[in-house]
Order: sequence, then C-alpha cells, then structure tokens
Amino acid sequence: MGTELGATTLPAGQRAEGSNLRKLRPTAKLPTAAVLEALPPTDRRTLRRRLAEGAECMFDPCFVEAPAEKALYQAARGGRESAGADAKGRRNDDSGLDWLTATDGGGIKAGDERHQFLWLNYCRYRVLRILEEQAGQRLSARAAMELLRWEHATAQAREEIVRANVPLVLAMAKRTRAARVDFADLVSEGNLALLRAVDKFDCARGYKFSTYACRAILKSFSRVAARTARYRGHFPVEFDPTLEKSDHAEQKRNVAEDESVEALRTILGNNLAELSDVEERVIRLRFALDGAPEERALHNKTLEQVGAMIGLTKERVRQIQNKALAKLRDLLENG
Repeated sequence: MGTELGATTLPAGQRAEGSNLRKLRPTAKLPTAAVLEALPPTDRRTLRRRLAEGAECMFDPCFVEAPAEKALYQAARGGRESAGADAKGRRNDDSGLDWLTATDGGGIKAGDERHQFLWLNYCRYRVLRILEEQAGQRLSARAAMELLRWEHATAQAREEIVRANVPLVLAMAKRTRAARVDFADLVSEGNLALLRAVDKFDCARGYKFSTYACRAILKSFSRVAARTARYRGHFPVEFDPTLEKSDHAEQKRNVAEDESVEALRTILGNNLAELSDVEERVIRLRFALDGAPEERALHNKTLEQVGAMIGLTKERVRQIQNKALAKLRDLLENG
C-alpha cells in the first residue's frame, strides 16, 4: 500500500506539550479545476473539508521505521480477522449490534486494539505528511490522489473501531439513571462522545480504549443531563402544541364585536338615533350590517364604493358617515 517511509523521516505536525498529539493547520491549496472536475463529488468535499479543518494524529515512533506501513497494516488486518464478524460467523449490519449480541463477548482484544489504533493514526499521520509537504502550494494531481487514499483508509479504520465499540454506548445508556432525560438523547450524545474518543485516544499510554471511552461517554451523559435540567428550569412542563398560542383574546374580541353589531342593528331598526334614510344606508353599507358575522369583513364597502352606489362623491359619503356616527355615539353615551 503506497510508498514506505524511510528511517530518516521526521514526525509531521506540531507536537502538543506532554502529549503524542500532532496537529497541522494546512496551508496547501486545492488542486486545479481540471483535477477537481475529474474527482467524484464526495472526494471533492473531502479535500475541501481537510484543507479547511486541518489534520491531527497520535504520533508513535514506529511510524518512521522503514517497514511501518506494511507491518502496521498487516497487524491491523490480522486483528480485524481474528475479531471480525466473518470469522465469528456473525452478521455484520454496520450497527454494532452483532458485537452486543455475541455469545463470546465480542469486542477487540487488547493487543489487537493497539494495532487497530496504530494503523488508524498512521493513516492520519500520512495525511499530515502530505499536507506538510504541499505547504503553501497547490496540491498536485498525484498529491491529491494520495491524500484521498489515506483519507479513505482513515475513514475505514475509524469505522471499524467505532462499530466494535458502539455497544459501550448502549450498555452505559441503559445503566445511567438520568432523571427526565430521553434514552435516545443519551445514545445520541454518547455516540458523539465515542467518535471524539476514537480520535483522541493514545494507545501508547497503556490502558484500554474502553476505559478511556467510558469516561468520555459518562461526561457526555452529564452534559446532556445538565442541559436538560436547564431546559426544564425555563420550560417546566412538556411541550403541548395546543397551548402554544391561546385564542382567548381573539374570541373575546369577536363576542364583543357581535354584541356591538347587534346593538347597532337594534338602534337602526327602531331609528333610535334619528338618522336620515341616507345616513342609515351609508352605515349599513359601510359596515355590512345586513350580512352574516363571518361575511362582514368581506362585504363591507369603501367610501368610494358606497358613493358609487348612492350617487355621491367619496368626500360627501365621509361627511354623512361622520355625522351618523356622531348621532350614534351620542345616543350610546347619553342613552
């Protein structure tokens, strides 16, 4: 698989103090448009993401030894075959449930686990090397293809490790007693913590990944519980769509409007305000008093429309309306 590293190769990236973590902020640029067009859309997105986000790995001195690539790949492949679903006769559905339901315990043995993580970080290391070599310049077609090859190898190695450890999240979510926290939220948060743990785990420290991952998963459960508690403090009851918006004020306004219209009809019917025939007709047309309640908004007339119907100008209709309203208001106030 590709060119092997020489013994004189230097570690790539910047080393975080007190850690084997290597980080690199890429300064390389995307390849030419012609090279990009020849790539599948997923590969183009992968290149853009890598150049935007940067890269990191957990460095190990064995990465710079001459047979590193071949030795690490074969060791990791041997671990996968010894613990893989095909060798165990289990059905691989990419969910991790085959490990959870295995009668022999499933999972990855400690020695195989170390090989898996060494191979994962070696793939990530090769990505760093390519980005470091192409610093400040546009990726060549060969460098872009090599970078994508190691990105795919990284994704495959990470997927195998995550899939084998998914039961950790399920088992811990079942054991965790978080008041009023949905089980699905725990699993979702735990899965994210597991993904981060895979990227941050340093197998050189000597302890098992499950120990490191369980601590990370428990911390994520604490975060989701705290977040839920804060939410409950602001919203102490369950969400009910029927209570999201009350129409009480609108209903009260509609009742008052109906009562006012009915009172106005009574006044006009008995001519209690002593309106002239023209004044009464203007009021009835303007406010659609002869229509059904639900039709008033649709059938009321404008001043211009009323004027056209009775043969008067818009301004004259306004004067008649104001005079009629003044008589009605005086009756209601002094009635």
